[in-house]
Amino acid sequence: MRTEKEMFDLILGVANRDSRIRAVYMNGSRANPNVKKDIFQDYDIVYVVTETESFIRDEDWVSVFGEPIIFQEPDKLDKMQGRDVDFKNGYTYLMQFTDENRIDLHIQPIEILIKEYGKDKLTVPLLDKDSCLPQIPATTDEDYWVKRPTYGQYFSRCNNFWWVAPYCAKGLWREEILFTIEVMNSYVRQELLTMLSWKVGIQTEFKVSIGKANKHLKEYLDLDVWTRLMSTFNMSDYDSSWNALITTCQLFEEIAPEVGKIFGYEYNYEEAKRSFEFIKHIKELPRDATEIY
Repeated sequence: MRTEKEMFDLILGVANRDSRIRAVYMNGSRANPNVKKDIFQDYDIVYVVTETESFIRDEDWVSVFGEPIIFQEPDKLDKMQGRDVDFKNGYTYLMQFTDENRIDLHIQPIEILIKEYGKDKLTVPLLDKDSCLPQIPATTDEDYWVKRPTYGQYFSRCNNFWWVAPYCAKGLWREEILFTIEVMNSYVRQELLTMLSWKVGIQTEFKVSIGKANKHLKEYLDLDVWTRLMSTFNMSDYDSSWNALITTCQLFEEIAPEVGKIFGYEYNYEEAKRSFEFIKHIKELPRDATEIY
């Protein structure tokens, strides 16, 4: 595996030798001092260029970075699917190499740089041939910190959880397990995860990021809560799916009022009670029932 120094020497060496590349900067986890380095950490690099056309026309120019295991050009894929993409505004190459390194490389024309540079607070300048990169503050991941909810956000999450959770119960009674899994994964559990993230925010004074897709959530939860949350992902059959739904509701029933109390937000206990009782009633309905009640 090429070392970090070798990779940066390569990335900057290519830029220094190519007159079309006027500046280089980095985003992503390597720009975040709070992220622990590991073997899968990629290099999120932006080349600021005079134009994009000549790069795109020469399909082999990126071969200098190494031998890829797999290669993706997301802008090209979007274009192939009929989406409106203007390659003049930028183009991205995603490259996973055989030596374990990965580069996500974006080429960006100077006119777009002026509009976009520094909007992501995880931005580190690496090369500036023409002093075209504006001065920006030191990197911080504060844009990714858990955000304190408004009452409207809290109320909406609670109401949506108890409105949608019965969909899962209906799906299980109908033996539509794929529907149930989709609703659970896309909606119901997401509301619980949001509530858990707010709990973490409270514990940390809203000064931490739990990462993309809540990947660092485990670090902040009690073992019991974490274990029960993990059990809700077991939906391989109808019994486990029912258990997952009931456990999800129980967790939400515990966490949401606790979070609301800290903020001084009212939790609708009566709404939650009626919805949960409805779910449990559906669970006990005979398969040949002709009426709900």
